[in-house]
Amino acid sequence: MTNRLPKSRRSTKAKTVRQEPAVGMRTKFPYQVAVTCWIDLLGYGDLIAASNFNPLHPKATRAVERLEEFHAIVAKHSDRNFRTLVMNDGAAVYRDLSYRSSSVTFDFLIRAWRLFQDLKLHEQERGFPGPRLVLAAGFRLRRHVQVDKQRASHLESVLTRFRNGEIGSEEAIREASTIRKSFDVVPELQANFAFTKAYVEESSGSKAGLAGGNFFVDLAIFAQARPDWLNIDGVVNWRFERLNMAASFGKVVGIGIVPQEPGKVPGMSNALEVAQYLTQDKDVLAKLRESRR
Repeated sequence: MTNRLPKSRRSTKAKTVRQEPAVGMRTKFPYQVAVTCWIDLLGYGDLIAASNFNPLHPKATRAVERLEEFHAIVAKHSDRNFRTLVMNDGAAVYRDLSYRSSSVTFDFLIRAWRLFQDLKLHEQERGFPGPRLVLAAGFRLRRHVQVDKQRASHLESVLTRFRNGEIGSEEAIREASTIRKSFDVVPELQANFAFTKAYVEESSGSKAGLAGGNFFVDLAIFAQARPDWLNIDGVVNWRFERLNMAASFGKVVGIGIVPQEPGKVPGMSNALEVAQYLTQDKDVLAKLRESRR
């Protein structure tokens, strides 16, 4: 006979109910919430100007080396979840946020901080002013990008000659890998208003309260203005009247030990929460869903 406890002695522990995220895993909206960093090497213009922008001038050597070292450090930190685009003495870093998890937002913040610290140390060791980094959040429009027809035609030629036995696999791979684009674009940075905000805000410089080689983060990515683990030395309430842009940025001076749960980091916001902050609209999810129709 099976022994069973009387009902009065059975466990009354409540079952844990797992709350499903408001947005499905494969859901895509025409408007994505993104984060973007814009990094600028301070004083680079003056350094290259000393040589009259002549790379053959002896004074240009230091400027060129500084640029190459900057690119190398950015490349070292880049990967599929931390993509970068360098343009001379500036670099953009970009990523879409998750509507389901705030850990993606946190991961981007930590990677951006590590990149900034690496650049800052390298610059200090060589006597340079260092980088200034601005991390901003905003919407971006998902777009179909114009195709580079010349590159597509060349690739098709390689494939046709390989199928016909005119070239071997090694030659085909080698030729395909050297095809140059005649038109180039980074889709994630087009109609990306996080990028616009980061670039314009960094360009505002000390006049707007962004002095020196520092790390400034858009407070829109946080569930609270100053998480306990984030060390912020002052807040800049930035506004750019001509474009009617405004945001609050914290000057980050340190990041402590952060307690984490699966898919969530205390104090961080996911894409939906960032969208609600940016629009000041609690029903923004309904509008995002409507935009798919």
